Amino acid sequence: MPPRLLPTLLIVGLALTSLAAQQKKPWLTAAPDPEVTTYYVGLLTKGPNAGTGMKAERKKTLTEQTAYIDRLAKEGKLLVSGPFVDNGDWQGIYIYKCDSLEEARELAASDPEVKAGRLKIEVHPWQTAKGSILDPEFARPR
Repeated sequence: MPPRLLPTLLIVGLALTSLAAQQKKPWLTAAPDPEVTTYYVGLLTKGPNAGTGMKAERKKTLTEQTAYIDRLAKEGKLLVSGPFVDNGDWQGIYIYKCDSLEEARELAASDPEVKAGRLKIEVHPWQTAKGSILDPEFARPR
């Protein structure tokens, strides 16, 4: 095989692999479905500072976190929030309603417990049929 042909074959192989991956996941290139909406799920886990800080400091950030949750809920940006209660590494879940993944990540990063390092958060886009969760914009009459 000529030495110049190898890079070309590698590039073609990578392109075909990428195309095959997209074909296995048609939603990556499909037009938006009007019956589906995208939310952003924030998964909270223990942060590097979990369990640290003075009791008064932890109480302060927990109070700030409650205000953060209430404010985002009133703005319609946070539909669901709550802790996991099994004392594992997973600490809680948020479901954001935002215009973009970037916006959801910015909201997640502004959580006072995340800022204090007691929690970490990963945000993932999640799709579901409109009306399948209690979202005032899409709620179906029952």
